[in-house]
Amino acid sequence: MTKASTRPARLPEVAISEAGGFRALHLDGDAIQSAMLLADPDALALDYTQAMMAFALFKPVPRDVLMVGLGGGSVAKFIHQRMPTTHITAVELNPQVVAAAREYFGLPPDDARLRVLVGDGARYVPAQPASADVVLVDGFDDGAVVRSLCTQSFYDACAMALRPGGVLVANFIIEEPRLGEYFGRIETAFAGRMLVLPAADRVNMIALAVKDGARRYAIAGLRKSARALKRCLGLPYPDFLRDLIAFNASSASFLHCRRPVPPQAQARGRRSRLLKMD
Repeated sequence: MTKASTRPARLPEVAISEAGGFRALHLDGDAIQSAMLLADPDALALDYTQAMMAFALFKPVPRDVLMVGLGGGSVAKFIHQRMPTTHITAVELNPQVVAAAREYFGLPPDDARLRVLVGDGARYVPAQPASADVVLVDGFDDGAVVRSLCTQSFYDACAMALRPGGVLVANFIIEEPRLGEYFGRIETAFAGRMLVLPAADRVNMIALAVKDGARRYAIAGLRKSARALKRCLGLPYPDFLRDLIAFNASSASFLHCRRPVPPQAQARGRRSRLLKMD
């Protein structure tokens, strides 16, 4: 995954482990940066990678996806396979990570729809105005979020890199001490048009922000889209929508782009009160 904007003297060492039917990628520690189910290598094995695909509720057929941080390449591989009209550009600072994704995690070689660049995402994104429909940011080093990917200037650059209606998707650990501050920066960059979505295991929290998007979304329409996306992509989109409704402001008919309480408190206090959807 992507490191800081100034190239460090030493990049993290990549390690691969296998246990319980999974293959995992690690950077300088035990934290799992990416994982693959050996019996189903094309599936999204981790809950947070599935949750990041919730962007399709708001942008179901993106033309261009820009990824900051590659990891084992599971999300890039999934989009490449399941969204045949989408072009993916992934920017990864560590060439060892790119090599591992190719050798151990089945990331296909570059082709007309997939391009993997070795570089610094914090520098790359500001140079790509109006070039993407989705920007996926997933930058960690042994469980710690990369600070250069959490600045106000970076989120402003993400907004500039998106076309109108485009979606920023940013992954965080739910216990990140500065999570509220980082979410505030995203809200600033996107004029408050942001939603939060916890991963199913409640370890990660995903921010979804839509450039020039609506401030509220009809729940009935989202339910219809969620059912269609589940059939098409095989991911639990009705569950994503259930949690979007539970963890953001909502009424009987609308999901609102407005966070009512800090996301950590929601994740701890509302687990038992989530409503199930068909």
